[in-house]
Amino acid sequence: MARGLAKDDSAQDRAKSRKIGALARLWPFLSPYRALMSAAILALVLTAAVSLILPMAVRRVVDNFEGGEAALLDRYFAAALGIAALLAVGTALRYALVTRLGERVVADIRMAVFDRVITLSPAFYERIMTGEVLSRITTDTTLILSVIGSSISIALRNILIFVGGLVLMLFTSWKLTLMVLLIVPAVIVPILVLGRRLRVLSRENQDWIAASSGNASEALLSVQAVQAFTHETISQRTFADVTEESFDAARRRIWTRALMTAIVIFLVFSGIVGVLWMGAAQVRGGEMSVGALVQFVIYSVMVAGSVAALSEVIGEVQRAAGATERLVELLDSEDSISEPESPVQLPQPVRGAISFEDVTFAYPARPDIAALDRVSLDVAPGETVALVGPSGAGKTTIIQLLLRFYDPASGRVRLDGVALDEMSREAFRKHIALVPQDPVIFAASARDNIRFGRPDASEAEIEAAARAAAAHDFIAALPEGYDSYLGERGVMLSGGQKQRIAIARAILRDAPVLLLDEATSALDAESERAVQDAVDHLATGRTTIIVAHRLATVKKADRIVVMDQGRIVATGRHDALVAEGGLYARLARLQFTDGIAAE
Repeated sequence: MARGLAKDDSAQDRAKSRKIGALARLWPFLSPYRALMSAAILALVLTAAVSLILPMAVRRVVDNFEGGEAALLDRYFAAALGIAALLAVGTALRYALVTRLGERVVADIRMAVFDRVITLSPAFYERIMTGEVLSRITTDTTLILSVIGSSISIALRNILIFVGGLVLMLFTSWKLTLMVLLIVPAVIVPILVLGRRLRVLSRENQDWIAASSGNASEALLSVQAVQAFTHETISQRTFADVTEESFDAARRRIWTRALMTAIVIFLVFSGIVGVLWMGAAQVRGGEMSVGALVQFVIYSVMVAGSVAALSEVIGEVQRAAGATERLVELLDSEDSISEPESPVQLPQPVRGAISFEDVTFAYPARPDIAALDRVSLDVAPGETVALVGPSGAGKTTIIQLLLRFYDPASGRVRLDGVALDEMSREAFRKHIALVPQDPVIFAASARDNIRFGRPDASEAEIEAAARAAAAHDFIAALPEGYDSYLGERGVMLSGGQKQRIAIARAILRDAPVLLLDEATSALDAESERAVQDAVDHLATGRTTIIVAHRLATVKKADRIVVMDQGRIVATGRHDALVAEGGLYARLARLQFTDGIAAE
């Protein structure tokens, strides 16, 4: 999937990559640190100025070496040492300031990108793999760190040396300087031509790195399924293919940059040789001193070195431009679920009245298939409603819309009479507790996983919630009790234990609306009975919506809503629905071994 995404977007990405101006989008992250930037620039200017002064001291030493006073030579050498010390201090200061600036800015970028993507609705993650998002947050920001913390300061320093060196060369010998200037266009042309190609290849390389990360993330997160279906070889081959594409893109980028560097260095130092040849002729003719020629040569080497350094740095800058584009894409991502400009406040206290008004909805990935088709449903405060039906009937979609992970194509969803899209998502979600079909367990302690439902809960409240969810006994039996680390995605727990942790989390939240999506599906009979008793107690006085395939868990519901193909086909209590016949009666016959007569 990630590989296809990289290919599909390649034409558009290449067009964007031609503009290095993408780096301008870093300014909002740099601007809060103007003082730090000013200090770094001051240190940078100081080191550049000191570097340009050094050849003048060398000229004095050379011109006064023969026939000069010993004391004068000593002063020149002492001055050279002083300049070297100043250069060392200025360089160290520049490094410290620029590196700190880079680390601070990149940390801000990472936080900004994460703050954005963590709020995007699930529809966003239907278009992009989580591994690719993580690659952008880590790999791409590392490239930006390299540029801000090193490359840009090196580039600015070399620009100053280039300009200052040319000016001082002009004062030293305008004839030789004119010859040097004739070489400059020949050096700039390959930088511009190959630099454009380098930008495209840098962006392509980053895309394939992200695709590789996404592929690996998907396989590793599903490693048990991969191994159970003996899919290791195919997964290895797929990852190898994506990684090889990344390597091929990197190889093309490396050779392009190497070619550019070779051309630039050859042209620059060929020019220096020509300048030395002409300068030696001027010294023989008495037109300039040996010291002046040495000074000019040093400036020529400095200018040539600055051009060569710029050709090296420009490659890093190009890669950072591509990385910035990719991060900006995340920051600028439009969420299909938008917050209202003037949010309506939810009436207090929250009663938990839920209403679906002629709701039609299709998932973005399947726009032609209606998950809900003109569904109308009212749930009274404190009522327990069970949603049953075959897979794909639209039961879980009801919960998805109630949490406003998606918006319906038509119709409205209301809580206590207020449409969800008129409120901020945080305002109504904090009054809802969810136990999902696939319980989410974080790589943290059992205590922290339960406290996720209410971060300010006390130790006693956490334990009480665990007891109510029949989780206390197995948690207490863990090596470190409630402080035991549960592993990534709860790998140290069984499926039933994970579900009980998730139920404890929902119990602790103590919200007026409770959503249970197959909450007891992974429990054994004894645990299911204990949890069912806890759920029955928890549901008292709360609006509860239960999604279940196992009809035994919903027989006590105030109302059972039977769904099929995105529509409500029947509503009533268990006994009435069985007597009525139809879909519910067929499901009951399949699940209860003694048949309808046993009911």
